[in-house]
Amino acid sequence: MAGFLLLLALTACGQKSTPAEQLGTAVTYHAPSATSSPTLIPALTGVILPTPTPLVYTVVLGDTLDGIAQRYNVPLEALLAANPTVQPTALTVGMELVIPIGEAQPGEPTPTPALLPVTQAHCWPELDSGLWCFALLQNDYAETVENLSAQFTLLDAGGAQLASQVAYGLLDILPAGKSMPLAVHFAAPQQTDVRPRLQVLTSIRLLPGDARYLPVALENTLVSVPADGRTAQVSGLATLSGEGTANTLWVLGTAYDAAGEVVGVRRWDSPSALGAEAPAAFNFQVSSVGPAIERVEFLAEARP
Repeated sequence: MAGFLLLLALTACGQKSTPAEQLGTAVTYHAPSATSSPTLIPALTGVILPTPTPLVYTVVLGDTLDGIAQRYNVPLEALLAANPTVQPTALTVGMELVIPIGEAQPGEPTPTPALLPVTQAHCWPELDSGLWCFALLQNDYAETVENLSAQFTLLDAGGAQLASQVAYGLLDILPAGKSMPLAVHFAAPQQTDVRPRLQVLTSIRLLPGDARYLPVALENTLVSVPADGRTAQVSGLATLSGEGTANTLWVLGTAYDAAGEVVGVRRWDSPSALGAEAPAAFNFQVSSVGPAIERVEFLAEARP
């Protein structure tokens, strides 16, 4: 994930920039609190329904093997068998565990990815013939979902597969009623007249009472877009909606063009913990890899 974020930042920064004073008057606006209803992606993009797929889970503070097995509805014995080097009483934060989805015995329940609508998928070419591709997933459930990933496959005009990669969400969770992009970069050279095909691999609905994430709200969000629309400067305040301390705080900015297509994403990581007593200010820049930026929307995630 860190390598992906670095690549995204480098690509965005690689766009030719012009000093602000040469761009004319910047447009500053308050970010909208809601978006219009999404239009489902056309059938020719070949969205494939999700199927049970193994996934990798990163241990966070407070996790136990029993709790992880219960969360993903897999037998504890199967979880231990899939991770033979892991000591049940020695879990550490950041440790990666293989969740053996689809490997349970017949008759045992196995977790199946929640069916999330893919409301758009698009690839933007780079000057060196590389491609940045985005897919937008919408959570229509009443619960938050986590661990979003999808197989992003490029097809030529005849339907032949050209390249394929797994795309991941830049946040671990997607709240109910919200949308989040999955992003992936295909290195040059790539054809520009490609059409994407998406298969959702992982998307797990959180169980009631899951305390691994803290409620966080964003306030006073501002977006400033220069006349050329290549970048957007964003800022605001993140506030915990309840008690506790967030040792991890992420704010995700997603840039859209005038047609409503995703053209850029960036995640801001808070350098300090967030407490309930005071908000955390964020300020960062989102760049477009496609047409001019029309608006920016936000999501946030906080963990103890």
